[in-house]
Amino acid sequence: MADNSQKMSYHAGEAKGQAQEKANTMMDKASNAAQSAKESVQNAGGQMRAKAEGAAESVKDATGMNK
Repeated sequence: MADNSQKMSYHAGEAKGQAQEKANTMMDKASNAAQSAKESVQNAGGQMRAKAEGAAESVKDATGMNK
């Protein structure tokens, strides 16, 4: 009986370790995805800012305000 109990305890511990490893892997993937999304938003924001600045310069040039 003790032998069977030890096996069950071992397998329960093994399953717990595997579940923890899977959870850690999923958290790493989620963190990486969040970082990637953050960088994409920052890049998009920088591109929009550059386009807006370019448009403002074009307006200044067209109206003679940039001289």
